[in-house]
Amino acid sequence: MSLPLNHQLKSFLKQQPISFHVPGHKNMTIGSLREMDLAMDITEITDFDDLHHPEGILKESMHALDKHPNYDAFYLVNGTTSGLLSVIQATAKQAAPIVMSRNVHKSVFHGLDLAQKDAEILPMTVSEVTHQYVAPLSNQNAESNSLAIVTYPNYYGELFDVASFISEQHKKGTPVLVDEAHGAHFGLPGFPKSALSFEADYVVQSYHKSLPALTMSSVIFIHKNAPYREQVIEYLTYFQSSSPSYLLMAGLERAHQFYQTYESTHFFTQRQRLLDALKVKGLEVHEMDDPLKITLTYTGYSGYDIQQWLESQHLYVELSDETQVLLVLPMWHKEDCFPFDLLLARIEAIVLPKISVETSINLPKMPEWSGNYQPVSIDKMKDIDLSEAAGELLAQHIVPYPPGIPVFYKGERIQQAMIDIMEDWITQGMRVEGIKHRTIKIKDE
Repeated sequence: MSLPLNHQLKSFLKQQPISFHVPGHKNMTIGSLREMDLAMDITEITDFDDLHHPEGILKESMHALDKHPNYDAFYLVNGTTSGLLSVIQATAKQAAPIVMSRNVHKSVFHGLDLAQKDAEILPMTVSEVTHQYVAPLSNQNAESNSLAIVTYPNYYGELFDVASFISEQHKKGTPVLVDEAHGAHFGLPGFPKSALSFEADYVVQSYHKSLPALTMSSVIFIHKNAPYREQVIEYLTYFQSSSPSYLLMAGLERAHQFYQTYESTHFFTQRQRLLDALKVKGLEVHEMDDPLKITLTYTGYSGYDIQQWLESQHLYVELSDETQVLLVLPMWHKEDCFPFDLLLARIEAIVLPKISVETSINLPKMPEWSGNYQPVSIDKMKDIDLSEAAGELLAQHIVPYPPGIPVFYKGERIQQAMIDIMEDWITQGMRVEGIKHRTIKIKDE
């Protein structure tokens, strides 16, 4: 066997790539993961406990994840997805539907399908900076839901008043699940507060996205008084491997130690040096609510163009879209081995074209209205041109990239306003899962 993936990874690393994407260890230049030994990849032998029935060392290890006294922490070795699925499944037997924001991760929809659970979709505000969903708007229904799910922060590091949202839902008797995948570093000096500070019932954090942990390493924090608490803990054993990786768990332990001892002054010094260098080069820098995220634009050019210019210098971003690129900054610290001088040299070497004032970038349209999601099984489907799709039932989700969240849903009745938005995406050349050569899949009645 030729080991194509191994060779590709080795070739990539020889270029000395500089990471502005996840995971948070940034090619092992942040944190202490490089001190781990691959021989730590063991199984549940004597003295090493069982993640699905922790009584010893794993119980002690998770107990040390003490971000807030009102919560217990549980390792997620199958990623944040396993935590989201567990909470949804634990509440599925309740008669009331789930209520959620439009920008929930696609795994939430998978959870709804598995649980055969309906959901009310809240209307949203859209950011004037990133043109992405930010804040769910209040629904006027005074009745309790079985669960409320929101994303905080959004992918781009923008925030909304999650404290008021949680309080409003609790007054109705609705428990709240906060997908804080991109906020594992929240609560550190200079960074936003976590939803843990606002009494959310369940908070899931992807430690690997911003902290130095291995990919797939996440944590779910469950409030000590959360409803369905025991059911959620039981379902964690359903949605996680029966052979959890001790490397992932040991990495989570190190990542949390990093969090506990982090001093952020150096980060903000390095961050300012980076911002200054980018601005001197001529790129427009947009700072997000979360200091760990920035976006870059350049008049008359798309984010895809900027990504190519950066990658020509082996600088790799998290994502690009029609208007911008997103950078996830490293959690710089005094003991890191991040190649900062090399970074500055590579930024200086970037060759930018002249600003094109004649070229305009159209902003992507996003539906902001409320809606409903009902899990449906569609066995027969057919392709149809968008121009003929009004009134039909969608047979699969429509997912623009980035950020890769479903915008129109399987089983949804297609309206002309939806077609207009999809036509706009096609005109702009957006990458959209579910649209191919102007055709979409509908239910074949």
